[in-house]
Amino acid sequence: MPALITSQTAMPPSISLQHLRQRTERLMRLCGCAENELSILLVDDPGMAQLNEQYRNKKGPTNVLAFAMLEGEGIPPVADLLGDVIISLDTASREALADGVTLHQRVTILLIHGLLHLLGLDHERSRAEAKAMADREKQLLHQLLTEERRGKMVSLAINVDHVATLRQARGISEPDPVLAAGICELAGAQGIVVHLREDRRHIQDRDVQLLRQTVKTKLNLEMGATEEIIGIALEIKPDMITLVPEKRKELTTEGGLNVAGQKKKLQGVIARMRTAKIPVSLFIDPDSRQINAAHEVGATFVEIHTGRYCDAATEAMRDKEFGLIATAAEEAYEMGLRVNAGHGLNYLNTRRVAALGTIEELSIGHAVMARAILVGLDQAVREMLALLPAG
Repeated sequence: MPALITSQTAMPPSISLQHLRQRTERLMRLCGCAENELSILLVDDPGMAQLNEQYRNKKGPTNVLAFAMLEGEGIPPVADLLGDVIISLDTASREALADGVTLHQRVTILLIHGLLHLLGLDHERSRAEAKAMADREKQLLHQLLTEERRGKMVSLAINVDHVATLRQARGISEPDPVLAAGICELAGAQGIVVHLREDRRHIQDRDVQLLRQTVKTKLNLEMGATEEIIGIALEIKPDMITLVPEKRKELTTEGGLNVAGQKKKLQGVIARMRTAKIPVSLFIDPDSRQINAAHEVGATFVEIHTGRYCDAATEAMRDKEFGLIATAAEEAYEMGLRVNAGHGLNYLNTRRVAALGTIEELSIGHAVMARAILVGLDQAVREMLALLPAG
C-alpha cells in the first residue's frame, strides 16, 4: 500500500515529496511491512512543539515523533495502518547543516528512526536496545542506498574533442571526430559531446554541422556563453547544450561555471535556448551556492565538475571530494534538476561516481581516447561501459 505524505509547513517543503515517497516504500519493503500503510506528516517547529507537548509533555520541538497503531515488539502482523511518523523540517534542516548532509538525507535518517519505533524498537528502554536500534538504522540506510543504485541506468557520453586535437596538430583531415563519434555510438555510447571553443583549437564548425546530421543518440554541445557560439547552437539545434567557463590559455576546462555571479546573463541564454526547445546544462563545481543559482536561472541539467575528486593526491582528500559530489548531486536532484557529472573520470575512479543514484549521465573523453590508442576506440568505449551500472 502507498505511503501517505502530508505537509503542514508554513512554506512549501524544500524536498522532493515524490523521492521521499519512493524511499519510504523501499524502506517498508526492506522491513517486511510492504503491505502496511504508513502516514508521514511534515511540520515546522511550531507544529512539532505543539505535538511534542501534547503527547510527551515536553517543551519545544523535536526532530521526529512516531505513533504506532499496533503495540508490542517486533514486526506487526499485516494491518491497514502501521502508524504515523511526524518530522519537523525546520529541525531536520538545522541538523542537516550541522552534519554536512542534504535535507533529504537527514529526513531519510529520521524516517528510518521513526519507522523502527513503529516496529517496536525503542532506544530509551536500554543501552542494548539503543545499540541494536542504531545498528539497524545504519543497516537499513545502507540497504536503501544499495537498492536505489542497483539497476540504475547511467548513460555514457563520449567527448571526441581529443580526436580533433590530434587532427589539428597536423592541420590535416585525420583523424576525423565525426567518424570517431560513429564508432563510439556503435560501441554502445549513449551520447556524443563536443566543445566548440571560441578559438576553434580542436572542434571546428564543420564538425558540429556533420555531427548534428549523423549522431543517432544525443549530441551535447559544450560552449561558452558568447554571442557567436550561441548563434551557432540556435542554428544547428543540438539535443542539449552545456554552458562552461572558457579561458583562452587553459589546456582544458579548469573549473565550474560561476552561475551565482552571472545570473542575469545566463537567464537570457537559457530563455533563448528554451524558445528553441534546446535543454541547457550548467557545468558547476559541487557547491550549494552554484546549485541554487542553477535552479534559479532555469537550467534543466547541472553537470557536476568531478575534477578535484579525480585529481586528489590522497585517499582522504579523494573521499572528501567524493562526499561533496554526492551531496551536491542529491541537492540538485531534490530541486528537480537533472544531474550529470564529468571531468577527469577514468577507468579507476568512474565506478564510484556512477554508483550514485542521482547521477543520470557521465561525460568522459580523455581517458577513453587515451585507452583507445592501446586497444582501439570500440574496445575502449566498451570497457568504460562495463564499469557503469546497467538497467
